[in-house]
Amino acid sequence: MNQTTQEEVWKTNFGEEYNHRNNFDNKALDDVYISDIGISRTEMNEEFIGNLNRDIKILEVGCNIGMQLVNLNEMGFRNLYGIELQPHAVELAKQKTKGMNIIQGTAYDIPFKDEYFDLVFTSRVLIHMNPNEINKAIREIVRCSKEYIYGNEYYADELTEIKNYHGQNNIAWKRNFPQLYLDNFPDLKLLKEEKYKYTFNDDLDTTYLFKK
Repeated sequence: MNQTTQEEVWKTNFGEEYNHRNNFDNKALDDVYISDIGISRTEMNEEFIGNLNRDIKILEVGCNIGMQLVNLNEMGFRNLYGIELQPHAVELAKQKTKGMNIIQGTAYDIPFKDEYFDLVFTSRVLIHMNPNEINKAIREIVRCSKEYIYGNEYYADELTEIKNYHGQNNIAWKRNFPQLYLDNFPDLKLLKEEKYKYTFNDDLDTTYLFKK
């Protein structure tokens, strides 16, 4: 499968700089979320998936260096997998997430069988997918999940490019991601959605949980 322009950019120094800029331990990750949107990542996860069995099989699509997986592991989830595009990030993730299953790959072609996971999630990853290609990733995420789809992404009512994203254009977009899932899979049940306003501007994050 040919790579998108965005995938090619992430494999350059742009991706490595992102990895170093966003390398936090679990407490620091929670502090960043509190600073940005007024709630820690741990609190957010507790609100959305805190009642789920800790033995469920979970895949993070676009796991980067593994911070979100570490957070889930700290919450007691044990059966954790990640797929990540960047080779550099994969190596860092393997160091950070001892005992977890991290592989290099793309969201457009996830190398697991149908319904292999109980829950598949993304965290500020769909925002970086080419709008002309993103439906492929949405279909792959839903295909691999037996029960739940969970996400935290930037929100806008309409598809909006984020200009000059760390010096790059054509690399990040915000939109109504829950609606995008429903456009592709109308039978999904939206169990919960929250929008979080940033503390320093009027931008929004959306966090959502679907059930098949």
